[in-house]
Amino acid sequence: MHSSPDLPCESHRICAQRYFEDFEIGERFILPSRTMTDALFAAFQLASGDNHPVHYDIEYCRAHGMPNMLAHGFQVAIQTAAGAGLFPHMVEDSLKAFLGQSSEFLKPVYVGDTLYSSLEIIELIPGRTTGVLEMASCIVNQRSEKVLRGRQRYLLRKRA
Repeated sequence: MHSSPDLPCESHRICAQRYFEDFEIGERFILPSRTMTDALFAAFQLASGDNHPVHYDIEYCRAHGMPNMLAHGFQVAIQTAAGAGLFPHMVEDSLKAFLGQSSEFLKPVYVGDTLYSSLEIIELIPGRTTGVLEMASCIVNQRSEKVLRGRQRYLLRKRA
């Protein structure tokens, strides 16, 4: 009997499966870099419905002392989506919930900036059958300036 190509199977996994107790404080997950292009700004405006000219009108921005269009905070925060990296592939069998996130915006992000994002495990809170894994999120720009810091929390199963 052959397995269906439409069904996930162990041999098609990107990463070995990990559970709460398999993670350690200090582990880092580097996410792909991204240059913030006009196209990304337009796509975010379309998806979010945000129609403030600071996010899409270059002349408005220049008249207000900005060098280019300013990224919306949520547009910056989504650059820390764990799904862009390997973490969600590691926890396909153990992830119960994405519990929340917070972000602080430290510097402006403009069209043309390149962002480098990372996540680092900073706390592991064990429960009886699950545990909460907390990660610090960080984004720096092409000048190595930190533009965002935040946190993300995930509920993971422990091994049976």
